[in-house]
Amino acid sequence: MTDQDTRYEAVRSRDARFDGEFFFAVETTGIYCRPSCPAVTPKRHNVRFFATAAAAQGSGFRACRRCRPDAVPGSADWNARADVVGRAMRLIGDGVVDREGVTGLAVRLGYSARQVQRQLTAELGAGPVALARAQRAHTARVLLQTTGLPVTEIAFASGFASVRQFNDTVRTVYATTPTGLRAAVRATRRTATPSAGIPLRLAHRGPYHAGAVFDLLRREAVAGVEEVSGPPGGRTYRRTLRLPYGTGIVAVDERAGDPGRASAVHPGGWLDARLHLTDPRDLTTAVQRLRRLLDLDSDPYAVDERLGADPRLAPLVAARPGLRAPGAADPEEYAVRAVVGRAAAERLVRAYGKALDAPCGTLTHLFPEPAVLAQAASGEGAKPGDGSGFEGPLGVLTAALADGTVRLDPGVDRDDAEEALLALPGLDARTIAEIRARALGDPDVVPPGVDVPDTWRPWRTYALHHLRAAEER
Repeated sequence: MTDQDTRYEAVRSRDARFDGEFFFAVETTGIYCRPSCPAVTPKRHNVRFFATAAAAQGSGFRACRRCRPDAVPGSADWNARADVVGRAMRLIGDGVVDREGVTGLAVRLGYSARQVQRQLTAELGAGPVALARAQRAHTARVLLQTTGLPVTEIAFASGFASVRQFNDTVRTVYATTPTGLRAAVRATRRTATPSAGIPLRLAHRGPYHAGAVFDLLRREAVAGVEEVSGPPGGRTYRRTLRLPYGTGIVAVDERAGDPGRASAVHPGGWLDARLHLTDPRDLTTAVQRLRRLLDLDSDPYAVDERLGADPRLAPLVAARPGLRAPGAADPEEYAVRAVVGRAAAERLVRAYGKALDAPCGTLTHLFPEPAVLAQAASGEGAKPGDGSGFEGPLGVLTAALADGTVRLDPGVDRDDAEEALLALPGLDARTIAEIRARALGDPDVVPPGVDVPDTWRPWRTYALHHLRAAEER
């Protein structure tokens, strides 16, 4: 979709498959939209195209109130790409610029701040500050329209440095004041509080095979940290989250929401979720980590088209359109769990996990941090009879995670991370491949010893999920 005439055809047909992949703006109205916007299609010579909402905002366009272009799924490119731009977008989505600034982003990427600025601006039309600002504006709108938090508190919770900056950004992006933005929804939708939770609609592109995702989450659930309840088709997944400013509990429903217009032209929908946060500043980070866990920013059209062309996979793709490759809410946690297995992970939670100040049903703990486990592995703070197996790969892995020898954050170079893991004694290549696929979100991973054709590239992770789903049937 790089050709502008092809993009215009997507706009003219209101094709929701490309929501989040690009944005268009209308020069005569000063508004930018998602491709599926139901408004009257503008004339071609009045339309401009942008790779990101931040680029449209930077050119002076404000968000459409009808199609809410800030609420689209993220571009699948940012999760799949391994270059510096893709890595930077994953880190910005995780809130790194808000917490550490552009300098912190550059350090994580291994580039200078000037290089990062230049590469993002050249490809996306916006630098890291503008991209983070667009994300803060979206967070502010969600909090204004779904919670009863005071406007001043929302300003800082969204990541703004001052109330004035918050007010100016909301006016620029939405052409209204924060109070006006809040008044645009019915009062019944603004009853949420931090204690009651923040209701969210987690948008996804195209079909979403929720059943297979929730089956996997149920099989892997670690007691005390996760639970899956309810009958198939109507299950709810809940888990605890360790976040930069506090803790959180998230609940996601299996039954997908339907925008009421699903068709070949307007596919897609959302998963209903609710976030309970001890600090609302963690909203953006929590949402992005949940989206990675559930693989909500995938492009099922590209995946299914490639894999569906293979005779072996074609019937599997037809049976499960939109099958996802789940990631991890906490990459370091997943790495530990991949090494020790579910039963041992539950023992680690009981022995070393931090207890929640306010347990919620069966959710009682956060998964233990690598530093805590590394200290126990060294003999300091170890608890007799915990069955942790620190004498093996677990101690080596947690020490490497704690001291930064191994990094698994969203912006890490996947090849570098794999090399660092392979250098650790005791970790087998199959486990490392699983960590790369899940913790690092690589869509094209094949474990050693598994023979698959190159024609399945770059979606071999998804192909293996199809094969496993067929075997489990």
